[in-house]
Amino acid sequence: MKVVGIDHVQLAIPPEAESKARAFYGGLLELREIPKPAQIASRGGVWFQCGSLQVHLGIERDFSPAKKAHPALAIEGYEELLKKLVGAGYEVQEDISIPEVTRCFTSDPFGNRIELISTDTGF
Repeated sequence: MKVVGIDHVQLAIPPEAESKARAFYGGLLELREIPKPAQIASRGGVWFQCGSLQVHLGIERDFSPAKKAHPALAIEGYEELLKKLVGAGYEVQEDISIPEVTRCFTSDPFGNRIELISTDTGF
């Protein structure tokens, strides 16, 4: 037995927030939305493909954003995305604590922490 990879990352979003999620994850980050299985589609939320894994955004009734736990997304065109995020009103906090890694942190519209790592300079 061995773990061979990560299939998906789950983040919580508040009820009825799918349109904001689509605007951020689909619009700004340009992730491709994928259909949820019919058996669980009625629960709400929205799923996206991100390279070989998926980002699942699930509805949480008593929502509280993840301020520390976060996905780290590998970004081609890192500087371009940062400009897009700032232009859309999102705060971007660059982090130099790992000198060989170009990265920053932002938050989605719900306050969930998101790490962005540049593939333009390697990681």
